[in-house]
Amino acid sequence: MDQVDRILEQWRRERPDLDVGPMGLLGRMKRLHDHLAEETARVFKAHGLTAAGFDVLATLRRAGPPFALTPSALVDWTMVTSGTMTNRLDKLERAGLVERRPNPADGRGALVALTPAGRALIDRAVTEHVANQHRILSDLTPELRARLDADLRAWLGACAPE
Repeated sequence: MDQVDRILEQWRRERPDLDVGPMGLLGRMKRLHDHLAEETARVFKAHGLTAAGFDVLATLRRAGPPFALTPSALVDWTMVTSGTMTNRLDKLERAGLVERRPNPADGRGALVALTPAGRALIDRAVTEHVANQHRILSDLTPELRARLDADLRAWLGACAPE
């Protein structure tokens, strides 16, 4: 039994009229999320980044050369509001990791691009991040990982389709 089982047992004792089964699954997912967020935050912090900053830099890096996107494309990929993105970009620009440039395809628009320092930083950080992800999942068999991935993809598709 884990802590979630003990909580469910208490609820079943106190409110036998309720089916608290979903509370167990969602409670464990919340605890797992919190644990994973802590584990990944350590890697980001070691590189002077937050999860938000990592997200922006990683999005620009995986876009490929010239490692630049419009602010609206960044908003779409990171699923945050434009105001939130502006704050993130301002911080990253002050740190010398991104720069805003005129968009040659749209004279009125701008592009956000990785600076050489930003590219070097995200390359180091993502390498460590991926190694950390492998470490986090190392206790799971490849079969369990594949099954979890498929099940979570199906659930996510059912409750939050793209």
